[in-house]
Amino acid sequence: MRVTVDDIRAKKSTQPIVMVTAYDFPTARIVDEGGVDIILVGDTLAEVVLGYQETLAATMDTMVHHVGAVARARPRALVVGDLPWMSFHVSVPETVVNAARLIRAGADVVKLEGGKKRLPMVRAILDAEIPVMGHLGLTPQSVHVTGGYKVQGKTENAIHTLIDDAKALANEGCFALVLECIPEPVAKTITNSIAIPTIGIGSGSGCDGQVLVFHDLTGYGEDLSTKYVRRYASLKGEAVAAVGRYAADVRERRFPTKNEAYRLPKGITLPDLAPGGRTRQ
Repeated sequence: MRVTVDDIRAKKSTQPIVMVTAYDFPTARIVDEGGVDIILVGDTLAEVVLGYQETLAATMDTMVHHVGAVARARPRALVVGDLPWMSFHVSVPETVVNAARLIRAGADVVKLEGGKKRLPMVRAILDAEIPVMGHLGLTPQSVHVTGGYKVQGKTENAIHTLIDDAKALANEGCFALVLECIPEPVAKTITNSIAIPTIGIGSGSGCDGQVLVFHDLTGYGEDLSTKYVRRYASLKGEAVAAVGRYAADVRERRFPTKNEAYRLPKGITLPDLAPGGRTRQ
C-alpha cells in the first residue's frame, strides 16, 4: 500500500516520520527499499546534483524533470515535489498551475516555503485538491533576505513569528510542516502547538519526524561540516576507490578478461585484414 497524506497525519505524536530527499530514479528506489515514509524531491538538487551555489537556480522545468524520475521508481513512500523559487511568488493562478505541473509529473503533494504571506497560495492549491506541506525556519529561497544560511528563531520576536506562521499554515490546511534550522526548544514548542506533524532538519528531536538529504546521510556528496548531518556510510570514498581500481585494471590490461567479452558463433570466419584495415589480396 502506498503511503498517503492521512497516514502521515496519523503519525503525529505517535510514530516518528522518516523523510529522505532524493532526486532520481535509482536513488528513489534505494531510499524506498530502505523503508522511508516520504521522499522529498527538493530544490536542493540545484546544489547537490547540478553544481549550483544556491537552490534559486532550480526552475519549474528542473523540478518537473526530477519529480518524474523519482515517480517512475513507483515508490511506496509519499512523493513530495518542491515548488522552486518564483514558482509561487508572482500570482495565485500561476502558483496553482505550477503545483499542478508537479502533480502531473508524479508528485503526490507539493511543498512551499514561507509563512502567513503564503496563505493565499496555500489556500488556492488546496482548493485545487492538491495537498500542501509547509516549510518554516531557514528557507533557502529567502537566503538573500535572511542574510545567509543561518539558524532562525533566536529572538523573542522571531520565535513568536514562527509560532504564528506555523499555526496559520496548520489552520489553513497544510498536512505537515518542515522546520529547518530552528533551536530545539522552539521547534518542540511549535510541534506541541499545532495538530499537524512537523519534520525537522537541524531542529532537534522534538519534531514528529526528521529529514536528511540522501547524499549527506550516505556520504555520497561533498563533505559537509553541518552540525545536524549524521553520516551512515561513506559512498563517495568507496566510489572513488572503485573507479581507481577500474582505471588501474584498464591500464594494466586486466579488464576486460575473455569471460567479460562476447564470442563469435561457431563457423563464423573473420575477414583477413591487412594493417590499416584493407582486405588482404
